[in-house]
Amino acid sequence: MQSEQQRVLRNTIPDALARAVRRSPDKVALRFGERSWTYRELEAAAASVGAALQRWGLRPGDRVAAFGKNSDAYVLLWLGCLRAGLIHVPVNFSMTRGEVEYIVAQSGASALFADPALAAHVEGLPCPLLGSLHGGGQRDVLTAAQGPAGEILATLDDAMPAQILYTSGTTSAPKGAVLTHRALLAEYMSAIATCDIKPEDDALAALPLYHSAQMHVFLMPLLLMGGSILLAQSPEPGFCLRTVREAGITSFFAPPTVWIALLRHADFDPRQLVSLTKAYYGASIMPLPVLLELRERLPALGFFNCYGQSEIGPLATVLSPEEHRERPASAGRPVLNVETRIVDEKMQDARPGELGEIVHRSPQLLTEYWDKPEQTAEAFSGGWFHSGDLGYMDEGGYLYVVDRIKDVINSGGVLVSSREVEECLYQHEAVAEVAVFALPHPKWVEAVAACVVLKRETRAEEEALLAHARAALAPYKVPKRIVFVPDLPRNTAGKLLKRQLREDYADLFGAGL
Repeated sequence: MQSEQQRVLRNTIPDALARAVRRSPDKVALRFGERSWTYRELEAAAASVGAALQRWGLRPGDRVAAFGKNSDAYVLLWLGCLRAGLIHVPVNFSMTRGEVEYIVAQSGASALFADPALAAHVEGLPCPLLGSLHGGGQRDVLTAAQGPAGEILATLDDAMPAQILYTSGTTSAPKGAVLTHRALLAEYMSAIATCDIKPEDDALAALPLYHSAQMHVFLMPLLLMGGSILLAQSPEPGFCLRTVREAGITSFFAPPTVWIALLRHADFDPRQLVSLTKAYYGASIMPLPVLLELRERLPALGFFNCYGQSEIGPLATVLSPEEHRERPASAGRPVLNVETRIVDEKMQDARPGELGEIVHRSPQLLTEYWDKPEQTAEAFSGGWFHSGDLGYMDEGGYLYVVDRIKDVINSGGVLVSSREVEECLYQHEAVAEVAVFALPHPKWVEAVAACVVLKRETRAEEEALLAHARAALAPYKVPKRIVFVPDLPRNTAGKLLKRQLREDYADLFGAGL
C-alpha cells in the first residue's frame, strides 16, 4: 500500500485528469452522438468502469485489448483501465481475425472488449474475458459506466505501463511499444506547450483512437487542459465540414489524406469554416502543393505540422503556424520534452543539410518492446532511440523528414510493413518472387504496390492475387496495384533495388492531387 505522502506526491494520468475535473467539474468534456459527459460525469464513469473491470477478475498489470471504432465507451474503457492499474492495448479495428489474434496472444491479454459489429472477428479467440464496448450484455463497458464505483484496489505509480501500442516495422510481426504513465504525461505536456492547446478549445476528434496521434497528442491533452471534444467515428469529409460549421469547432487534427479530401469536397467553403482557428496535420508527409493551397484558401487558419512515431508517444517535433511562412516543408523543431539529432552510422552528428538517421532522447519514449528484448536493445543502441527515419536539419535546427530508412509504407497515415505483405503474397502458389513498395497516390499520398514474378509455367491474374491478399490482410495493407514482371532488379551483391521500382512505376497512380 502507498503511504499518505506517496499518495499526495503521486502523478499518474488519473491524477492529472482529477485536477482537470476539479477545475471544471460541470463543463462538457466529451460529446458522442446524443450523449455528453461533463468532467465530473466522465471521472465518475471511469471509476465505475475501473471497479467493474476488477469485479470481472482483472488485476493490476493485466493487459486489456480494445477492438472498436471511436465512441465514448472506447474512451471510458481506456480511462477505466488506467484507474484499475491495467494496461490498455488498442487494436486497429480494420485488422483481420488472424491479426487480432496475434496481438492478443503476443501481449498476453486477459480481456478483449469489442464493438458488437466486430464481435464475429473475436468469437472463440483464446482470451479469458470477452466483453462489449457498448452493446449491452453481462460485461458491457457503457453499462458498467452507469454502475457503482466501488473501491479501486490498485496501487498506482507513474512508472507503471499504461498502454502497449503495436507498431509495424519491416518484420511481419508487429512490435508492442510499452508506454508508462510517466512517458505519456511527459508527452501530454509537450503537446500542450507546443501545439497551443487551451481550455477554450472546442475540438473535433474524428481520427481513430487506436492511433496514438488522435489519442495522445489531442484527446488526452485537451482533457487535461479542460477543453471540450466532439468525438466522431470517422473523418468523413462531408460530416467534418458540416460539424465544424454547425458546432463551432475551433480545433481539428487530420492526416494529409483527410485534408486533401476536405479540400476537394463539393461542400468545402472557407466562409463556412470561420470558427476553425487551429489546424493540425501529421502521421504522414503533407504534399507541399496541398499545404500551400490550404493556406491560401484558409489564410486566417493556423497550421501545425506534427511529426513523430508511436514509440515516443508520438509527438517529437512541431512546426508552428508562424514558422510555416519560411519553412513550409519542415517538420519543425523538437518539442518540450524531446531532444533530437541527425546521425551517421557511427552515431556522429550530421552537418546541417546532410542526410542521416533521426534519433531521439526523451522521457516520452517507450520503456521496451513488449517481450522483444533484442529489438529493444537495437532500437536504443548508442544511447539514443533510433527512429528508422531519414532526414536532415538546417542551420536553424529545423527538421526535414526525407524518407523511411526501413521499407515501411505510410498509406493514409497508417504504417504498413512491406515484408508482411510480401510474405502474404509469397503464400500464393503461383508467386515466385515479390517486392512490395510505396508509390505516390493522389488520395493516400503513399499507396501499397507490388511487383510479382510468377513461377514458370504458371498463370495468375491480378484480381486473384488481390483476393488472396484481402483474405489475410487488413484492407489498408492490400496492394492497390500488382504488376507482373519477368524479374526484379538487384545490385551486384544480389540486393533487391526497391528504389528502382519506385522510380520505374512512379506514375502508376497518376501525379495529380
